[in-house]
Amino acid sequence: MKIGLVGLNQTGKTTLFDLMTAKKEGKTTAAGKGSANIGAGIVPDHRVDFLSALYKPKKTTYARIELTDVAGFSVSEAGHSSGAVKFLNDVRPCDALIHVLRAFESGAVAHDLESVDPARDLEAVETEMLFADLEMIEKRISRIKAGKKITKEHADEIELLERCFGKLEKGGAILDMELTAQERTAISSFAFLTEKPRLAVVNMDEGQWAARDYTSRAALRESCAKQGIPLLELCAEMELEISRLEDEDKKLFMDDMGIEKPGVTIVAQAVYELLGLISFLTCGEDEVRAWTIDKGTIARKAAGKIHSDIERGFIRAEVVKYEAISEFGSMAKVKEKGLFRLEGKEYVVEDGDIINFRFNV
Repeated sequence: MKIGLVGLNQTGKTTLFDLMTAKKEGKTTAAGKGSANIGAGIVPDHRVDFLSALYKPKKTTYARIELTDVAGFSVSEAGHSSGAVKFLNDVRPCDALIHVLRAFESGAVAHDLESVDPARDLEAVETEMLFADLEMIEKRISRIKAGKKITKEHADEIELLERCFGKLEKGGAILDMELTAQERTAISSFAFLTEKPRLAVVNMDEGQWAARDYTSRAALRESCAKQGIPLLELCAEMELEISRLEDEDKKLFMDDMGIEKPGVTIVAQAVYELLGLISFLTCGEDEVRAWTIDKGTIARKAAGKIHSDIERGFIRAEVVKYEAISEFGSMAKVKEKGLFRLEGKEYVVEDGDIINFRFNV
């Protein structure tokens, strides 16, 4: 699961990157021209915490998110970017994108456009992504047409790309096009930016967080709703500081600031929902682990996530709901209550299922 952080200069992208990758001290240097910050962080999961405390395994493994923090870019008053296309290419391999939008006010950190307006900034970044995809399509079509021979496959590709171009010209996104599975596969190698699911994270200051308000909030919410972009609001600087405290102090500060869930948990859960992902769990004395799969994955395919031999030799899946073991406190009691099930290979795995796979190869 690879996530790209995109945005204008001075939005706090790298602060969010440090929060998500659990950087313990100091700050990562902001990504610059020709470079990007690459890191990984865990997906916090209270179910893994509970099972780890219960089994006391040798190893505890959470699901992970890989993050790419690219350099921010400047936008003039006319809305034309400076070098954005090159920076955005660094996030083409990502599965989804997070727009980091500045709401915080700071006299020490100037905004490129001399005013703070996250709704305007979202539109600017979306526009740059659209331009980047248009440029890629133009270059590919020109390259095909410059060839000595245009095959039927090339002609089909041009037709599909021209449809995509037309959608972008009208201000739309490739993600919203009605394409067949075959057509989606045909354009997958381009890794179009406007085909990626997007999440917006508004970076507020502490005062805005307390007031739950900031400049152009209503306009931003309307814009995100219209484009189908989920919107989260947090104070990245405050969240980062809290994340570095001892657990007891962390809880006190969160309660004091009215934070129900840590920002890293909120963002990670939103990314899972955005990409249609869930986690199933395995547990024992050796390891407690969360495994990331697509919603709707059947048991046999989920087994293959652990090892291809388990998928190949699949017999049955022993399934217990997390809620059952959380309530009764042990696997033995869960079995006594008759809440232990055997499922076949076509069983659709649900989020939080604790599974032991029986197999033979």
